[in-house]
Amino acid sequence: MATPAKDLGPVLDKDGVRLTVDDAIATVTLTNPAKRNAQSPAMWRTLAEAGRVLPGSVRVVVLRAEGQSFSAGLDRQMFTPEGIEGEPTFIDLARSSDGELDASIAEFQDGFTWWRRSDIVSIAAVQGHAIGAGFQLALACDLRVVADDVQFAMRETSLGLVPDLTGTHPLVGLVGQARALEICVTGRFVMAEEAVSTGLANLAVPADQLDGAVQDLASAILAAPRDAVIETKALIRGAQGRSYDDQRAAERAAQARRLRDLAGLGE
Repeated sequence: MATPAKDLGPVLDKDGVRLTVDDAIATVTLTNPAKRNAQSPAMWRTLAEAGRVLPGSVRVVVLRAEGQSFSAGLDRQMFTPEGIEGEPTFIDLARSSDGELDASIAEFQDGFTWWRRSDIVSIAAVQGHAIGAGFQLALACDLRVVADDVQFAMRETSLGLVPDLTGTHPLVGLVGQARALEICVTGRFVMAEEAVSTGLANLAVPADQLDGAVQDLASAILAAPRDAVIETKALIRGAQGRSYDDQRAAERAAQARRLRDLAGLGE
């Protein structure tokens, strides 16, 4: 994938993650292509930090990755007895108390949660392999544009684990319970055509057109007034948890706020 043309210097650049900001668009790039952007707790902490330092001017966040693979999932060193230097091993985690183990996993999840904030729209640009944690990171975003060589797979169950980096909720919402279960327990690959047809991806394009397609989508989002986008995203995100009548009421309340704001009568 080509590097974005306009580089104003990174806001953050460490642990295989780089954050750059160009006015209303921020780009988070996974920067360890030699390891196929394999993920570690340090990367997750930096992803969480990227969300915390995001300037208020940002409306769209693009998540992309250098190299041929978006992310091959967990760094396999985490599965070894020695683990990753400075990080708890899987055995260490297993031996910790219930509260400590829950807190550790919650901290890991923090790098995956902020992408759905109501004040931004996040777009994952996904090429090549997006495996396990890589799949879940793509699922953390609001929208996904994929290259025609994309290969999604959820391999945690095959390793005796479960997907625990916030991926199960959006996966079920996108493809339904039966298909989500089948994808997770078989660990099979989901290719571009199926990803689009099932709603897992919004659009598939040739790999050399991925950056351009994402830029076009970001520009289209920025063309709409920010407050209207924020209200609409909140309505859509909340719809699954509301009854039909509750959603009707939420629509009325949101529209009332918009009308008053447009009339100069907002708070």
